[in-house]
Order: sequence, then C-alpha cells, then structure tokens
Amino acid sequence: MLSSRAPSRAQLVGRITCFFGLALGIGAAAGVIWRVVADLPTYRVNSEGGAATSERGLSEFISGDAWFTVIGLVAGVGLGLLGWRLFRRLGWPVVVVVVLSAVAAELVCWLVGYKLGPGAFEPRLAAAEPGDLVPIELTLRAKASLLAWPFFAVIPILLGSSLGWDEEDPRPLFRKRPDQG
Repeated sequence: MLSSRAPSRAQLVGRITCFFGLALGIGAAAGVIWRVVADLPTYRVNSEGGAATSERGLSEFISGDAWFTVIGLVAGVGLGLLGWRLFRRLGWPVVVVVVLSAVAAELVCWLVGYKLGPGAFEPRLAAAEPGDLVPIELTLRAKASLLAWPFFAVIPILLGSSLGWDEEDPRPLFRKRPDQG
C-alpha cells in the first residue's frame, strides 16, 4: 500500500513513463557504444569468388555478443539501481517496471547497433571484389545474451529488498558514547 507521502497515480505513471524513456535513451547510447567497441571479424574475398577468414576471425564471432553482455551488465545494474531508488515503495511491481525497461533498452541497443553496423553480410559479400575485406554484420548470435540485461537489472532490486532497511521496522536508537556525556 502506498503511504501518504506517495505520489498520486498520475504522478506515478508520469515517473514510470520518464523512467521508460530514459531506459530507451540508455539503450540507444549503448547501441552506439556497442558499435564502437565490437571488433567484427572480416572475410577476405579470393579470386575464385569465395571468401575465408582466419581462425582468429572465427573466434571473434562471439565478440559482439560478449560486448553486448558487458554493456548490458553496466546498463542493467544502472537501471536496477535507479529503478529501486525511484520505485521501491511500489513493492513487487518495481521488478516489472525495471525488467520491462531493461528489455526495451536492450532491444533498442540491438537495433541501433545493427543499424550503425556494416549491414547485412550476404549482399556486401556478393558485391565485394577479390582482395576486399568484408566484416560480418553486427548482430546477436547468442540469443541468451538477451537475458543479461534484465538479469543484471533485477540484482540491485533483489539486494535492496533483502539487505536494505525495511521501512516498517522501527529505527534503532543509537546510544551515545560514554565520553559524549
């Protein structure tokens, strides 16, 4: 139940909408960061029209997913901390608000990163000349990476609700030290 100091329903909806908008902005910024930090492997087009990559290139296929997850750790924890700070008096619905915001943010990150990336691989490979280096597309290959953002966003809520101060409990009285009189 909301206390007397709680915002009205309209104020709460406005705050949740602003939080959701902030999450979308964080997702867009994260997409730009993902595009900058992800080192995409390349294929070299040979004279017969085929393309090959090195063993190192094959191992770098997961770098985009790894960077997406690392960015999701930072963004998810940040959204979780902010969501807990703003909405902890809601009770359990804070989890829904934060998880939906984290999912929206990660989807925007994925979209922005893909759109800023080199684009679809097959048409670029088909148009390449012998000797050209064609980077792969920036996209998620391990769809399990999509679980990272909401997972990391829930951690601050879990810790705050289980280890934080319960407002229903009375505050402890701190005793004065004997030398304070």
